[in-house]
Amino acid sequence: MNRQRIFTALVVIPGFIVLAALLYNYPPINERLAWRVDDWRAKIKYAINPPEEALFIPEGGVDAGETPSVTPAPTLVPASPTPSPVGPTNTPLPSLTPTVTSTPLPEKVTLSGVRHEFQKWNNCGPATLSMALSFWKWNGDQRDPAAFLKPNPRDKNVMPYEMVAYVNEQTEFNAIWRVGGDIEILKRLIADGFPVIVEKGFEGVGFDGWMGHYELVTAYDDARQRFLAQDSFIMADLPVSYEDMQTYWQHFNYIYIVVYYPVREAEVMEILGPQADETYNYQYAAEKASQEIFAFEGRAKAFAWYNRGTNLVYLDDYAGAATAYDEYFAAYAALNAEEVNLPWRNLWYQTGPYWAYFYTARYYDVLTLASTTIEAASEPAIEESWYWRALAKEALGDVDGAMADLQEAVKLNENFDIGRYQLERIQGGG
Repeated sequence: MNRQRIFTALVVIPGFIVLAALLYNYPPINERLAWRVDDWRAKIKYAINPPEEALFIPEGGVDAGETPSVTPAPTLVPASPTPSPVGPTNTPLPSLTPTVTSTPLPEKVTLSGVRHEFQKWNNCGPATLSMALSFWKWNGDQRDPAAFLKPNPRDKNVMPYEMVAYVNEQTEFNAIWRVGGDIEILKRLIADGFPVIVEKGFEGVGFDGWMGHYELVTAYDDARQRFLAQDSFIMADLPVSYEDMQTYWQHFNYIYIVVYYPVREAEVMEILGPQADETYNYQYAAEKASQEIFAFEGRAKAFAWYNRGTNLVYLDDYAGAATAYDEYFAAYAALNAEEVNLPWRNLWYQTGPYWAYFYTARYYDVLTLASTTIEAASEPAIEESWYWRALAKEALGDVDGAMADLQEAVKLNENFDIGRYQLERIQGGG
């Protein structure tokens, strides 16, 4: 009997564990179980250490030296084609006028031909992009962009510029993204035959707290004051009121992505009007955020500060952006005291504060913010935060720590070229 028990302990139980691990990693099984395992792991961690209570308090000031000791070569966000303004008060901003002024639109438009897909685990970006491409008779599915956009399925986010890069580099179609959108531009694009991807806040639907989410908008109805969105998490033809679109779209700086045939590019640019120009678009969005700062209260006001910072980062006005982000984090702390549903995952999706603080030599703020973001997550799956913490560590003299963080960033996303570039530069003594 003792020998049988020993045999069971040494052979059968380890064999069962190995078999279970192999089955769990078998793709069809993993797709069904991984999200449940991740969900329970997150619930346990968040119950022990509530992430919304992990507040980041900016220290401000210059931490080390006059200028950063390193400068990234490829960028993680589109670079502004114009020289940076001196500061927020000197940034030339356009007045807020309607996005387009062409002929009146139909009261109702519905675009058909989208193949709806429910997202695989943690896959709303690739699934939404796949739906947008399907409108143009593309034959792939979400697995195709996912392989390019997030080779690590545990990656928590896909950036808009990454989705655009996939379309422009890996398909026969073109794509463009802009910020500062409004209800009118969505309707105008749909009316002219272009479904629109939007990124927006998402909460209260079967998960814990606030998250970011992509949707494909394919219809509008003025009489009902609503859009229809192809939502990879909830359903096809999801009704979204104009009011809810405005509220939750603001959380992501009113980002929108348009996919189209190359031969129709002139039509897209005509619809965008002055917004087709990147610099004008960022200036317009910065002014829109500024006006919302004075018009809104509570969480909406906090997001307006964040959006202003993000748009000033696009304009290379890092000092102005840092000031705006300081205001956001102060507002966040105040909202925490009021027990508002806080967007504590925001740095998963919108990394502007890293840019602003790093390029104003506030390295300790970069270090603290990145560490706060990494530690609040249920698992280490946000390569951008590891990347920026690495640059801050290097600027502060911790080269070994920088290399370790960059190695982690590259491990999390094997297509993270900027991380690999910086790692090779440091390893080469550059």
